[in-house]
Amino acid sequence: MSRLKSRIVGLIEALGPLPVSEYMALCLSDPQDGYYMTRPPFGREGDFTTAPEISQMFGELIGAWIAATWQAIGAPEQTMVVEIGPGRGTLMKDIARTLGKIAPDLGESGGFRLIETSERLAATQAATLGQAARQRFEWHKDIDELPAKPMIIVGNELFDAIPVRQYVKTAGGWRERAVGADGAGNLQFVAGAGSVDASLLPPDAAAAPEGAIVELAPARSALMQKVAERIAGHGGAGLFIDYGHATSAVGDTLQALLKHAYDDPLAHPGEADLTTHVDFAALAQAARHAGLQAHLLAQGDFLLRMGLLERAGKLGANASQEVRDRLTGEVERLAAPDQMGQLFKVLAIMPPGVAAPGFPAAN
Repeated sequence: MSRLKSRIVGLIEALGPLPVSEYMALCLSDPQDGYYMTRPPFGREGDFTTAPEISQMFGELIGAWIAATWQAIGAPEQTMVVEIGPGRGTLMKDIARTLGKIAPDLGESGGFRLIETSERLAATQAATLGQAARQRFEWHKDIDELPAKPMIIVGNELFDAIPVRQYVKTAGGWRERAVGADGAGNLQFVAGAGSVDASLLPPDAAAAPEGAIVELAPARSALMQKVAERIAGHGGAGLFIDYGHATSAVGDTLQALLKHAYDDPLAHPGEADLTTHVDFAALAQAARHAGLQAHLLAQGDFLLRMGLLERAGKLGANASQEVRDRLTGEVERLAAPDQMGQLFKVLAIMPPGVAAPGFPAAN
């Protein structure tokens, strides 16, 4: 039994079952044994691969979106380029390189900022960004540490790892789903004592059968509202890419990834990545409550509208057949409906009356 699992079993024995949200938080962010605090999660040596690691074209197109958005909001001086949850720093590296070519005034004016809570990951990001990283880039633990200036903020696979609350339908109504332990120290899901306000449930919850699961993510909505309120107050825009659904609905999406394969979410706490699908309808609602407009597209549609095929063609124009084949594979993985193209969504939050580059005018 791992050290974190032993501690979790001890907590359950002392305090009773842990809500799924608390279990996720311990598994991912415990200072001593949490997944993101103790191991490299990204790439081949980790447990999953993100879009920036798949292809430089992803980061280049995000950089192009940032440049176009900066112009759309009036190119305000001292606009910061911010990434929240920067992973290994690959996306920021590609963004900074792209902006250096197509919008150098933007990077030089407001600078580049990374919001990262893990010291381990911050060190990895600095190494990815190069020897001059600490002079050109600034790190912050929280969005509240940013100066009061306009910002264009990006988050890729940020919200999926923020813990959610799960509720299970029982004969006695909806009860909060929790993690308990049997006498042998094995973890198991149980129905806890907590209930939920029916007004917070998705429309299909009333007809759901017994045993159905609903996921609510107040922490995700709170973070989105915090970001949106800052943009509403100081100017800017935001772009968030994650896997999830466009409308709120009943369903259990809690999953674990270990060495690029699915794992039992209760089997290896602290050793596997835990995520759930993102409810983009809830995030869009939080942004609108702050006074911003929200625009949503499937990742494949967004990247194609931003020029993915054209960029691949340019990179492959004078390249070998091997390189062209690789680029074709990258395009397929990023944009094909049966790969990342449909499951992943892109949410842009913009000031009222400002069109979002890459998105249809009416949204």
